[in-house]
Amino acid sequence: QVQLVESGGGLVQAGGSLRLSCAASRRTFSNYAMGWFRQAPGKERDFVAAISWTGSTNHALSVKGRFTISRDNAKNMVYLQMNSLKPEDTAVYYCALKRGPVVTARNLYEYWGQGTQVTVSS
Repeated sequence: QVQLVESGGGLVQAGGSLRLSCAASRRTFSNYAMGWFRQAPGKERDFVAAISWTGSTNHALSVKGRFTISRDNAKNMVYLQMNSLKPEDTAVYYCALKRGPVVTARNLYEYWGQGTQVTVSS
């Protein structure tokens, strides 16, 4: 069983930055993708960004140019650098993991963290 633990959320003013981190409990698979999703109150959980084992990335249009996903395979970590934050970025951010290549569909991710709250004030 893989456990994912997110950290780094908090309250920030519009225009500010935050860096989210996600730690995987152990390396279980030889090739896995990791992603970030977010869920605002009353809305569905949406794709934010994902990164393959080799470092290929995919960012949602709504965050492209502002957010950057990265990973450290040796440490089983994935990060989300969030710059130029907007009030509409307010949500609970979830880390997720799946075997194989990057996809954007949340139902294909096998393991999920508990989430970390990000609140952007105007």
